[in-house]
Amino acid sequence: MSTTAVAPLTTQDAESLVDTARRAAEAAGVTVAITVLDAGGHLLAFRRDDRSVLIAGETSTRKAFTALQLNAPTADLVDAVQPGGPFHTLPTALDRPLLFIAGGVPVHRDGRLIGAIGVGGGAPEQDHGFAIAAVEALA
Repeated sequence: MSTTAVAPLTTQDAESLVDTARRAAEAAGVTVAITVLDAGGHLLAFRRDDRSVLIAGETSTRKAFTALQLNAPTADLVDAVQPGGPFHTLPTALDRPLLFIAGGVPVHRDGRLIGAIGVGGGAPEQDHGFAIAAVEALA
């Protein structure tokens, strides 16, 4: 059996993701915090504008972590955590709590998960859009 190596998410990739999301947010007049994690959940890049609320940094990190752990955009998971949803009783005994608000998006390369981006500070739909724009620009 042979496996094909997939290039990991690099710091250059992470900086590109942050820059694209930042530009999209600025164009919309929104101040956000942005976190990029590698496939192991390690911080590769982070940016928080001084004008953003302090909690936006923690929010962006938790959104990225949730997208990474569940390999899905957090916007797609909101209904799953409602009572009766499949993740309603999901244990959160991981390193950090999960966050089911739009703005976390996994990053794939050649069909494999290589990291995640989280954006926090705007409305959930805006954060999701900024994260998607960054991932699409990286592809």
